[in-house]
Amino acid sequence: MYVDTSEALNELVSLLEGAVTLAIDTEFMRERTYYARLCLIQIATDDVTAIIDPLSIRDLEPLFAVFRNPAVTKVFHAGSQDLEILYRLMGTVPAPVFDTQTAATLLGMPTQVSYQQLVHSLLGVSLGKGHTYTDWAARPLSAEQVDYALDDVRYLPSAYRTMRERLEGEGRLAWLEQDFARMADSATYEVVPEEQYRRVKRASSLDRRSLAILRELAAWREFEAQRRDLPKRWVVSDEALLEIARRTPADSQALQGVRGLNEQVARRHAGAILGAINRGREIPDDELPRLPKRKRLEGDVSDITDLLSALLRLRAREHGVAPTLIATRDELERFAAGERDESPLGSGWRHTLVGAELAELLDGRISLAAERGHIVVNRVEHG
Repeated sequence: MYVDTSEALNELVSLLEGAVTLAIDTEFMRERTYYARLCLIQIATDDVTAIIDPLSIRDLEPLFAVFRNPAVTKVFHAGSQDLEILYRLMGTVPAPVFDTQTAATLLGMPTQVSYQQLVHSLLGVSLGKGHTYTDWAARPLSAEQVDYALDDVRYLPSAYRTMRERLEGEGRLAWLEQDFARMADSATYEVVPEEQYRRVKRASSLDRRSLAILRELAAWREFEAQRRDLPKRWVVSDEALLEIARRTPADSQALQGVRGLNEQVARRHAGAILGAINRGREIPDDELPRLPKRKRLEGDVSDITDLLSALLRLRAREHGVAPTLIATRDELERFAAGERDESPLGSGWRHTLVGAELAELLDGRISLAAERGHIVVNRVEHG
């Protein structure tokens, strides 16, 4: 079903009435813009499969009302970008959500498993990749393009049901609540221009005064990129921002001498850039930003980490989950050094799976032993 009129959209919405699960995917273009340009919305239930053309339909509110319905579970695969786009258009995030890529990691599948791999593994269906680089903004779309786009949601309802049944049977469905709540939280997709300096490459190499200037520069760049709807690297590159913050040119002539800064950009935006520099210079010393630095571990915890790794691998193998998905070596070292509250092992499904036991092992409440070539966990009795 190809929907490109308001009348057809209303008809589709009526067909969706009563659905409790709705698979959603989008196709968009973003290479030359700040904001993604939504080109297609694909949806599927057990009975309906449809493409909505947002380039032809001005008012998508009837569909968005379905997306907002809390009685309908919205199913995505690797849906963060889809949700970000929908949040900008709707003003809210579709909820509740279920992400099959996230859930797949708890069923023994690789991290970041592709949709094609997922469908083949669960349903035995092989999908092609023939239109991966299609210009989805071009019209008209061919029948092959439409069919390819529909494949991205056609099998999601069945995959979702299969995964949900397995997760419930293994007692793991609740482990995903925090991850899915984060995906459905509008704060996840909010862009705070004043915080974008943290994303600039090598920002940690600057002193605090230069970091304050970088903060002002990065915020200006974000606003400018939004205003002109351009990729922010097209406004000014990270490398140029860093060099400006380090050298702090005092006038437009000095600004044009900054390595990596386009001469046209330097002339066009001299006032705004110099203004950002001055704002950074005027920030009081006690208000200067500071990037959090990782604590240095006290002492050698490598032997303790080896012990924790043995228990982690044991539980990972039992539950069919990749050990690195639960915790990296660095995370284990920090957990061993006492950084438990900040650790991913300290909450959520990782804590349920093995984090609580790791804490018990560190506290001497359980021990590991070798029996018949296998590691076993024993409860330590304290008299």
